[in-house]
Amino acid sequence: MRLSRGHCFPLGSSLCGDGVNFAIWARLASQVELLLFASAEDDHPEVIPLSPRLNRTAYYWHIHVAGIGAGQRYAFRIHGPWRPYEGTRFDRHKVLLDPYSHSIELPPGYRRQAAAAPVSNLAGCARSRVVDLADYDWEGDQLPAHSLSRSVIYELHLGGFTRSPTSGVSAPRRGGYLGLIEKIPYLQALGVTAVELLPIFQFDPQDAPPELANYWGYSPLCFFAPHAQYAQGDDPVRECRDMIKALHRAGIEVILDVVYNHTAEGGDDGPTLSFRGIDNETYYILDSERRNTNFSGCGNTFNGAHPVALRMIIESLRFWRQEMHVDGFRFDLAAILSRDESGQPVPNSPTLRTIDTDPRICDAKLIAEAWDAGGLYQVGSLAGARWREWNGQFRDDVRRFIRGDEQSVQTFAQRLIGSPDIYHYHHADPEKSINFVTCHDGFTLWDWASYDERHNQANGEQNRDGSPSNFSWNHGEEGPSQDPAINTLRLRQAKNMMVATLLSVGTPMLLMGDERLRSQGGNNNAYCQDNPTSWLDWRESEPGRQMQRFVTELIRYRKHLLGRSEPERMPHSLAELLRHCEICWHGVTPYQPDWGPHSHSIAMSALSHEEQVAFYLVFNSYWAPLDFTLPSPPHGIAGYWRRILDTALPAPEDIAAFGSELEGVTQHYRVEARSCCLLVSGADGFCSAP
Repeated sequence: MRLSRGHCFPLGSSLCGDGVNFAIWARLASQVELLLFASAEDDHPEVIPLSPRLNRTAYYWHIHVAGIGAGQRYAFRIHGPWRPYEGTRFDRHKVLLDPYSHSIELPPGYRRQAAAAPVSNLAGCARSRVVDLADYDWEGDQLPAHSLSRSVIYELHLGGFTRSPTSGVSAPRRGGYLGLIEKIPYLQALGVTAVELLPIFQFDPQDAPPELANYWGYSPLCFFAPHAQYAQGDDPVRECRDMIKALHRAGIEVILDVVYNHTAEGGDDGPTLSFRGIDNETYYILDSERRNTNFSGCGNTFNGAHPVALRMIIESLRFWRQEMHVDGFRFDLAAILSRDESGQPVPNSPTLRTIDTDPRICDAKLIAEAWDAGGLYQVGSLAGARWREWNGQFRDDVRRFIRGDEQSVQTFAQRLIGSPDIYHYHHADPEKSINFVTCHDGFTLWDWASYDERHNQANGEQNRDGSPSNFSWNHGEEGPSQDPAINTLRLRQAKNMMVATLLSVGTPMLLMGDERLRSQGGNNNAYCQDNPTSWLDWRESEPGRQMQRFVTELIRYRKHLLGRSEPERMPHSLAELLRHCEICWHGVTPYQPDWGPHSHSIAMSALSHEEQVAFYLVFNSYWAPLDFTLPSPPHGIAGYWRRILDTALPAPEDIAAFGSELEGVTQHYRVEARSCCLLVSGADGFCSAP
């Protein structure tokens, strides 16, 4: 090896000439050592001290090493003051990952707690690897670029989607990038337009209670490296790219669940793996006693307001967009990025607005979970115009109404038409709201209909973890039931929830497996259950087949009903949408809705002047049937009402196959208890493909 000065940009490791350039930010370091490992288990690395005179420029340390290349394993040790009372936590014994790594290796002997002990962690330490990003053929990859009006998002866990032996995926590929490729035909048949992947940043699988594993992945070691344990071979970057390219060929977008609010290093007693040992007070928000704040609920809070940390976030987003071709990002606990360096919320957050306006990711979808674990809730008020938001109020209000709660009809109606009470007519577009009733965090859809209470004993926290407020209903029996009446009602309610999600204004998101009635046994916080509890069971059941058919057809109607127009013809605000589609509310009598606190039913008609078609959607969450008098088809609409779906009917009558002849109905229609129906009038060719 031949050593030379190197340069401070780009940060991380990069192939340069006949070797590799290494660069790292370490403003308070008194000495930096580069460690080069010969193998995954090497605990006697080559140690290269960097000279403060030759290898430092301002706040950056850098060196060029000739004679090495892609695949080289490396790490850093950084010397500096150990002054926790001032916020600095340098430890010359700790082996530190490069925060700009594109590949991270956890050797067989890796032990998370070793990095928390006051000794050297050379044996079994995590290490970074050099990657040749240019060595890949994208084969003319084209992004699908679906408009949000035609999008149906499917949130899935990359491991759990195919890890079960029932998946039919070849054994070496189960639970990884290549396994998902084998299931693309399933996603195409279902009709989803985007997969929203739970975190695939390299995370620490050992950041979990004893004897359990980190399953969800909200514990990032680095913001630039694909998770190596999802790769079949030793090149996770290539396999991740193969997956994204294959999804794009199938017309499916890839949205990443990104975690820029905390890291795997946890609280003050957690391990020193990277950021803490490089510049603790730069990368984390500290309190007045210079201890970690915990607005993330995971022990620390990433300091996105600091210029160095913000630059890292921006460069991470650009990497995933430009080098990995992902289509968008869902920001976990995005409200944290509204906090300043002291942890206080600031209006018009510069961090969020910088992300919102960055030209290199301007064509990427940006979705925010607009709250944090510190109580900051910004749904409807997040800074930046391009952000779409997970609408947690949609989830809660739809659950309450479908369950049959009192005083829920008015908020339910607001959720159906895009939540104008939250997003305001004159400032939001129709797809501002990401509508969902279930996600990874909480009950699955079938568990929502099967359990009154959470059942998280397997997590080892005495059932104290997970939200106690689920607005769920077991419909007469806790857990699995052999009662046909209970199971029939549960299935009907699951269909009702899907109708509300897929036919409301906004962009719908479905949870992996809800279309097959997946259950987690009542566990509503399965973050540490990397086992069949969380994995998708691909074995078929008759109720699951009925539900899957219902959801597939409903998605086809969704795209036709609310996404028929070309993007340039779509309205640009909720006000325009409501003018574009004339909406009227009804009760059992036309134009006489019951908005009272004891009302459990509502009907809505929508007239599209442009398409010359009218729809009538009714929900009855009452415990008895109700007879509805239908309004006459609007003026100018020829024909009569025809039924698309009725969740009270047995399959396959519950929903008409898309494109089939629709059955006409009379002026009076009985809507059974706990059911909903959708009717259409006009446009003889309505059911033809858009």
